[in-house]
Amino acid sequence: MSNNTGSRSHNQLKKTKKTKKGRTTALILIFAFVTFLIILSSNNNEEPFNYRDLKLKHHNPPNIRKWSLQDGYISVSGNKTLQSKCNSCVIVTSSSHLLNTLLGPKIDQSECIIRMNDAPTAGYEKDVGNRTTFRVVAHSSVPIVLRRPQEFLSRSPGQTLIFWGPPNRMQQNSKTNLYHIIHRASMAFPNVSAFVVSPRNMMRFDQLFQAETGRDREKSHSWLSTGWFTMVIAVELCNKVHVYGMVPPNYCSDKRQHKMPYHYYEPKGPDECVTYIQNERGNRGSHHRFITEKLVFARWASVYNISFSHPEWFSDLESETF
Repeated sequence: MSNNTGSRSHNQLKKTKKTKKGRTTALILIFAFVTFLIILSSNNNEEPFNYRDLKLKHHNPPNIRKWSLQDGYISVSGNKTLQSKCNSCVIVTSSSHLLNTLLGPKIDQSECIIRMNDAPTAGYEKDVGNRTTFRVVAHSSVPIVLRRPQEFLSRSPGQTLIFWGPPNRMQQNSKTNLYHIIHRASMAFPNVSAFVVSPRNMMRFDQLFQAETGRDREKSHSWLSTGWFTMVIAVELCNKVHVYGMVPPNYCSDKRQHKMPYHYYEPKGPDECVTYIQNERGNRGSHHRFITEKLVFARWASVYNISFSHPEWFSDLESETF
């Protein structure tokens, strides 16, 4: 009798364990399904950046020259206002296409010269020149630029540095110390003027990208390049802009192109076209949309009096294959 009772108890215990295991499995499956639905819903709220299907809007861009410089750029030291003081400007890119061009003397004869981030002139004068009027610097390049004052602050007295970055990192009351680092440097070099792009202007740059591409920058995981900021700032400050070293948007579609470093001062750095194409195709994480930006620049050329050389390209480039 006791053996039968024990057997039944054992069987019941096994059934109970099976039932619990089945419930646990069911709960895990339900949890996984709900998680999948949440992820799917989240992804649907994002705006994938499919560069192959991207159709740039065909309309006249907003008049960037009517943007207010007074509320667009905040002086880091003193009560200064960024002045539109150039009739003609050149943008000297950081491209390795400038190497061995011997453009230095011609660039130095320009009225106003705009450079980007930590692109040096020392050692490269014969190709990129020596003078600097404006330097546009991304928040990520601030430490590099300010750690080399002899190159970037003392070398061109009277130059203006324009720093851009997320407002929560670039304002006086920010928790990070980027603003305070810039402030200390500008106090130590009074012959250099320093400005940060205002939060209002940062929003304008984003809105301009969306107006020109039809893509929300954040939802499409896009990260505006320093080239984008520099081009817009040049249009704000200058009546005429000439760009040295920027390749046209269709450049990397030609398989015959030789591999070239992305920066002229980093000969062992990443390949230019690999960098452009990988960023253009990226859908996870934030990526620069270099080729898309160049398509926009091509359309702006006739509107804002922009020209390009080394290599030379034209404003009628409307379609692109990669």
